[in-house]
Amino acid sequence: MRISSSLPVYRSGPPDEGMTGVQKRRAESLTSLFENGTPALQYGYSEALGDGRGLTAGRAGFTSGTNDLCEVVKAYVAKKPDSPLKRFLPRLEQLSALPDDSKERGSMKGLDGLGAAWAEAAKDPAFRAVQDQQVDTLYYKPSQKHADGLGLVSALARGQLYDAIIQHGDGSDPDGLPALIARTNAKAGGSPKSGVDERKWLATFLAVRKADLSHASDPATRKEWAGSVDRVGVYEDLLRAGNLSLKGPFEVKHGDFAGKIP
Repeated sequence: MRISSSLPVYRSGPPDEGMTGVQKRRAESLTSLFENGTPALQYGYSEALGDGRGLTAGRAGFTSGTNDLCEVVKAYVAKKPDSPLKRFLPRLEQLSALPDDSKERGSMKGLDGLGAAWAEAAKDPAFRAVQDQQVDTLYYKPSQKHADGLGLVSALARGQLYDAIIQHGDGSDPDGLPALIARTNAKAGGSPKSGVDERKWLATFLAVRKADLSHASDPATRKEWAGSVDRVGVYEDLLRAGNLSLKGPFEVKHGDFAGKIP
């Protein structure tokens, strides 16, 4: 589990497509608990996890090796050209331009001081707003598009896709969310849109995701991901409890994860 930073900031958010604002906030609180050990969003967090993705930072675990951290910095520097983060942009863009399977993507070369500059920038409400916008653009909206295509109705199922896309990404690799969905549909005999019971489909998806985390195809992330299987277990607990609407507040206590979701 990651160590939480000193910037516990919540974003409640307005009502949005897919889930209500409150349901979305609870889903985000769960992901923050998994990523940072606290339900409060950690905008100033940064850490090199040694998972082949370089520096992991911010409220959704943006990484220097997978483009999203670069997009956050680029958007913020466009608003604040004098930000100390600006000096890292050429290196971040260079890493983002590499082939997806390049091992250099996880390099920390040229990024010394990025974590400190990120933490300082996170004191600025404008930087936190940029992180919020990028999470919506890169993760929330795409996850809800997948949910719509699958015919998912419950906040629990939609929230699980939101958490999964943040951890697994939306790429074409075997560990990506599209691959997890495809394997789930094959095992479940379709999706809720084609008539499969949503609870059955979600239980199957959770089992597929757990198996992927236990034995990730990417050797660089395999060890780190194997230690995060309990985040899927939390969603399994919620499904068994019948909390399909993410009604709160509720307590989380599963493996390494414990906390109250308001």
